[in-house]
Amino acid sequence: MAGPLDGIRVLDLSRLVAGGALGMCLADFGADVVKVEQPGRGDPLRTWSTDGQSFWWRVYGRNKRSVTLNLDSIEGRELLQQLVPRFDIVVESFVPGKLERWGIGPDTLHAWHPGLVLVRISAWGQDGPDRARPGFGTLVEAASGLAAMTGDPDGPPVLPPFPLADMYAALYAANAAVMALYHRDVHGAPGQTIDVALFEAVFSALGPLAAEHAALGQVRSRSNGRSRNTAPRGAYRTADGGYLAVSASTPDTAERFLAAYGLGDLLRDPRFATNEARVKNVEALDALVTGAIAQHTLAENRRIVERHGLTAAPIQTIADIVADPHWQARGLTVDVADDQGAVRMHTVVPRLSATPGEIRWPGPRLGAHNREVYGEELGITAEELDRLERDGVI
Repeated sequence: MAGPLDGIRVLDLSRLVAGGALGMCLADFGADVVKVEQPGRGDPLRTWSTDGQSFWWRVYGRNKRSVTLNLDSIEGRELLQQLVPRFDIVVESFVPGKLERWGIGPDTLHAWHPGLVLVRISAWGQDGPDRARPGFGTLVEAASGLAAMTGDPDGPPVLPPFPLADMYAALYAANAAVMALYHRDVHGAPGQTIDVALFEAVFSALGPLAAEHAALGQVRSRSNGRSRNTAPRGAYRTADGGYLAVSASTPDTAERFLAAYGLGDLLRDPRFATNEARVKNVEALDALVTGAIAQHTLAENRRIVERHGLTAAPIQTIADIVADPHWQARGLTVDVADDQGAVRMHTVVPRLSATPGEIRWPGPRLGAHNREVYGEELGITAEELDRLERDGVI
C-alpha cells in the first residue's frame, strides 16, 4: 500500500536527532528520504552506541537511503546541484551561515529549484545576534525555561535524559514541511524556507509562561512535579518502593481520588474544599496524600486506582511497558531485520486508518545507496563513482 507521502522526495543533509527524527517521520509514511552523510564518518548519531551497537542510528535512520557526499569539496557541491532539482524537500541542521559560506544558501537552492521546501533546523534560529552560537538540545533545554522549573526546589535544575528539544523541533518541522508542500502543490505557490529553532519548539510547549510573567511578574521555579493549576499532582512513593503518579486535573477527579483514599473529609475543610484552595495549600495536601499512598504496595495502589477509576498510574520502566498486555495488544514495538540482524523499535506514530505508515528497514550502512542513487539519479558510471570515492567526494 502506498503511504500518504508516496512520491515526495527528501534530501536530508542534517545531523543528529532533530533532522533524523524529521526524516524518520516522513519516511515512515512513504517519502523517499535520501540521507546525505560525510564520507568516512557519517552522521554522529551512528556513534551513539550501547555495548557497541548503534541503536539510535538504526531506529532513527530507518526507511532512509544513505549516500555519502563531501560538501566541503567543489565536486561535492556540484553533485548537490544536480540532486536538488530532483527532490521536494531539503533538510539541513548546520550552524546558521554554514550553507551560505559554501555558496549554497536559500537563494542559490531556490534558483536551482524554485519549488523547493528548505527546512533549516538550528538551536537558536536563523537570525538574531546568537544565530551562529553552537548549541545542542541540552543547552536549549537549559536556556528555554524548562530546566529552571524541573526538579526539587531544594535541588539542582533537572535536564531531560533524552533529546526532548530535538524531538519537539522534529515534530514542528514535519508539520511545517507538509504545510509548505500543501501550499505549493494545492495553491500553485513556489517553495519556501522553514526556520525551526529548537529553543522556540521547547518554549512553545511550556504553556503561558510569558503571559504569567508579563501580567503578574511571575517566574516559575522548580516544584518537584507539582502543578500550579491543580492538586494533587505528582509522584508518590508506595510501601514497597514503587511510585504512583497522580494527576487530578479536574475537580471531579480530585474529589474521587481523595474519597477513594479515605481523605473525603478534606473536602469539608476550607483549605481543600476547592481546586484553588488545594493548589494554595498543596504542601499540606501532599503530606496527607503521601501518607495515604505509602500505606499500600504498588500493586495494592493499582487495584485501588482501577476499582475507583482514578486518574493515577504506576511509574513504569521499559521492562514494565513491554510486558504490559495493553501495549502488547497495540503492537507498540516491532522487530525489524536486515543483514545486521533484528533490532526492536517503536512502531510508526501516529496511526492512520487508511494509509498507515510502515517500517521497511533499519538505518542502513554508511553509503549503502551511493551506487543506486548516483547511478540511477545522475547516470554516473561505476568507473566515475570509483574515482569519486578515491578522491573523497563521496
